[in-house]
Order: sequence, then structure tokens, then C-alpha cells
Amino acid sequence: MSSKLFSPLPIKNIVLKNRIAISPMCQYSAKDGFANDWHLVHLGSRASGGAGLIIQEATAVAPEGRISPEDLGLWNDLQIEKLQTINQFIISQNSIPGIQLAHAGRKASVSAPWIGNKKLDESQGGWETVAPSAVAYHSDEKEPIALDQIGIQKVISDFKSATKRALQGGFQVVEIHSAHGYLLHEFLSPLSNFRTDDYGGSFENRIRLLMEVLEAVQSEWSENLPLFVRISASDWAEGGWNIEESVRLSQLLKEKGVDLIDVSSGGLVSHQNIPLGPNYQVPFAERIKKEVEILTGAVGLITEAVQAEAIVASGQADLVLFARESLRNPYFPLDFAKELGVDIAWPKQYERAK
Repeated sequence: MSSKLFSPLPIKNIVLKNRIAISPMCQYSAKDGFANDWHLVHLGSRASGGAGLIIQEATAVAPEGRISPEDLGLWNDLQIEKLQTINQFIISQNSIPGIQLAHAGRKASVSAPWIGNKKLDESQGGWETVAPSAVAYHSDEKEPIALDQIGIQKVISDFKSATKRALQGGFQVVEIHSAHGYLLHEFLSPLSNFRTDDYGGSFENRIRLLMEVLEAVQSEWSENLPLFVRISASDWAEGGWNIEESVRLSQLLKEKGVDLIDVSSGGLVSHQNIPLGPNYQVPFAERIKKEVEILTGAVGLITEAVQAEAIVASGQADLVLFARESLRNPYFPLDFAKELGVDIAWPKQYERAK
């Protein structure tokens, strides 16, 4: 049978062999931002498993931009070498290596989940965090430092430098992380941005930093390679960033040359009220795709072959991103193909199990 999920997706000068992408997922396993064999095996096994696109975890553009001390980083030229090795393997598996560039803002300096997921102070290996305004994510946390003009320019410069390193590292897709309550999303939302200068207040001012980061990224990234932006389409909180603003932003991103909007939601405030369930974020991806006429990615509680096939076949999204399902089974695309009656290539080493 023919399958839309397993049909190729050309974007710029690359072709994804199918519409299955591995979503960026923090592994909390780096030291000083450096990748190691855990990342090689984690990302490499998912490439062997049949996904068309592998997006590396939120990779910090500066040390203070890490979510945890164990996050990957790309602020140092020496961090490139191991990533090149990983990406060469991903490409050898007929998959495309991507990277999500990120700055955690006020949600930085937190311990790994298995060490409590707690805010770390400087005596615990943490650091002072930055944000659009001096308002903490949790009321009992130390307030972040509100970025001044010099700090904002540093963020833009850090994204630019990290993009140059990403290209040198062999990545073929770059995604700007502007979702889940991290720095760029914090500027977008009136629930975290209380500035009265050019970076706060109006919609145009709140999106300014993202647009300036985009321009900086594009100045280093190849115009022949895809550029994604991940957004939270809704804060799921009264008075917050919403789907109407997301549509508006997506239109502007399209006009500036962004190829795909990776549509997630939430993460900005602790009092969010998310109606969790299968496909709960898909309507956001569908609305942006239809109203803006741009490629979109759908993500969130998508776990079954028929479910993913329907999302693409019905035109709700062009790409389906999988996170926890791929943690449960790195080879789920091989299973999905069998379930959908599609014959796809397996790694030669595994063909006897097909």
C-alpha cells in the first residue's frame, strides 16, 4: 500500500526519506557541553531505526543557556569534533542530522530529572539565569537577571556563532528553539515579558529578539539547507501567547525564509492548563499549515502508525515528530512500515529479522 508517512519530503537541497522525525530530547549526559558515546549511540540507533530526520537535543549556544549542567553545547569550537562523528554515522544510515539551537533563559540551571529537577545555585554547580524580565518561573526561585541591551546582543551573537559551528559539524537542518518557556519564548509571551523598551509590549516588540536571532542564524546557515523554528502555539494560560499570535508570527517567519514551523505548545508558566490527549497539539499545526501555507511539524502524544499516517495523509501536518515513543523503541519506524504494509530498507545487519 502507498503511505504518505513513508513518502519523501524535499526541503531546499535535502530530501527526507520519510515524514518521521526524532524530536530533540535532552539526555542530561554531556560534560561541559561535549557530546560523548552516549549521544552517538542514542542518536545513531534512531537513525538505524529508520527515521528520516534526527534532531539533536536542545543544544545551548552559551554555557548559561543550558537547561542543566549536563546539556550539550555549541559555544566552543572543540565541541564540533564529536558531533561530526555522530552526524557522519547518521548520514551513513540514510538519515538527515539536525540540531536544535537553544537558550534556556530563566529555566536554565536545573538539575537532571533523576537528580530532582531542581534549581541549582552557584554552590551546586549552577549559575545566574537571564530573562526578558526579572520574574522567576517558580515564585520560590531566585529572580533571573533582566537582559540589558548588551546581554541581548550577546544572545544574538551566540546564536550566530553556534550556527557557524553547526554547519562545520555536518548538520543539515537547524531549528531555532522558541518554545517551551525558554528564552526566545519568554520574550514572545506577555506572561514573562514585562519590558517597556523595544523588546516588550506590542506583538512587534515581543517577537523582535526572535526575528533578530533568525537573521543572525541565516547569516551563517547555508541558504540551501532547511531552517526550522519550534514554537509553543499556546501558553495554555489566560493572557498568554496564543494560536492567533502564532499564526501571525508564522506568516512573518515564512516571509523571512523559514522552511517549517515545528508546532508544540506550553512550558512558559507553571499554572498552564493543558488538555493532554492523543494529537492534542495537531490542530495548531494544521491551522498554521492551512492559514500560512507553510510546512508544519506535529508533535505530542503521537504513538501509533495509523495515527501518524492520518496526520500526514489528511494534510494536518507535513512531518510528524516523535519523542517518548522513540525512547520506548528506537526502531519504531521499521514496525510502523510493516504495520502500514510498506516495504522499506532495513540496515543490512538487521535484514534477517525483517
